[in-house]
Amino acid sequence: MGFELTPLRACWLGLAVMGALAGLPPAAPGWNVAVALLALAVWCLVETMVRRNWLALLTFPAMVLGIGCALPLYLFLRSRRIA
Repeated sequence: MGFELTPLRACWLGLAVMGALAGLPPAAPGWNVAVALLALAVWCLVETMVRRNWLALLTFPAMVLGIGCALPLYLFLRSRRIA
C-alpha cells in the first residue's frame, strides 16, 4: 500500500490544493469555479481517451455555460453504454 504519485494523481492533488486556496477569503471571485472546470476538463479528456467515448467531448462547449451545465451533461454522456 504505497503512495504512488503518477502524473494524473499529481494533477488531482494539485487541483485539490488550488481548490483549497480558492476557498480562502483573499482568493479572487470565481477562482473556485475555474478550478472545478479545469478538473472536469482533465477528467473528461482522460476518460475520453480511455473509454473512446468521443461524444463526451461535447462537455467542452457546455463549459461556456458553467459547471452546473457541463458536469451533469458529462455524467449523462458518460453513463451511456459504449459499444
